[in-house]
Amino acid sequence: MDDFTLVGARPQAPLPAQKKVPWYRGKPVAAYLVLGLIVLGCLLWSAFSKTDAGYMDLSACNLAPSRSHLFGTDTMGRDIFAMIWSGGRLSLIIGVCSTLLSTLIAVFFGSLSGCAGERLGGLLTRVNEIFISIPNLLLIVLLQAILGQASVWSLSIVIGLTSWMSIAKVVRTEVRVLRGSEYVQAARCMGGSFLHILRVHLAPNFLPSILFMVIMNVRGAMLAESTLSFLGLGLPLEVVSWGSMLSLSEKALLTGSWWMIVIPGVFLVATLLSLTEIGNAIRRSLGHSQKIL
Repeated sequence: MDDFTLVGARPQAPLPAQKKVPWYRGKPVAAYLVLGLIVLGCLLWSAFSKTDAGYMDLSACNLAPSRSHLFGTDTMGRDIFAMIWSGGRLSLIIGVCSTLLSTLIAVFFGSLSGCAGERLGGLLTRVNEIFISIPNLLLIVLLQAILGQASVWSLSIVIGLTSWMSIAKVVRTEVRVLRGSEYVQAARCMGGSFLHILRVHLAPNFLPSILFMVIMNVRGAMLAESTLSFLGLGLPLEVVSWGSMLSLSEKALLTGSWWMIVIPGVFLVATLLSLTEIGNAIRRSLGHSQKIL
């Protein structure tokens, strides 16, 4: 058979090679690195150092940073370098534990409110809005006054019990959209309980939407603990945390010991900013453009 040629056909130009996007593009690499180093330092400090963060050397009070004391000492002669890593571990424990508690409450309350009928759902929504309208710090102070002397676990419980409302509101909105899905209706028809439907069908669908709020709750819990300690309502001075270290700010200003405020403040601010950047990155990946402040 003779060859033939299509008239007017133009040869297609080869497509330009697509540039490979670097894996770090759009990701807060610096925030991950800073937060990772701080967390590792707090977790591994006790394993690699024999320095007691609570040891008081009255002959070495208010010493400026030097070779023997890299970050200086406080008014009671405690080594600030050791206090940073030991206290950071307690601050992180409070932030993580309180966030776990608040997330569990928010998921259960928000899912129950979203799956309930109009009357019960409306009542639960009003209750949530009432709690949101109350200043969070007032609730923390009230509950902590009821529990008595502050400790790591009491602060974790109190902060967790007062920081679930915003997440619950988002969960309720997501559940109201998901409850009409065919697989949820089929699970109900097959006799699935509320907890089964929540665990198998609802939670896997709305958890990505609240992930950035969960990370922000860790930041908020650490900030709340530091605020309470700064006001003299948090952990006692003998329990080392970043908040309790900042509670010595008055004595530091009177003695001119700037390192007692600046160094713990830098570590706390670096941790909070890293969590904020990670939360913003997660928010952008979910299609939201509003930044978290």
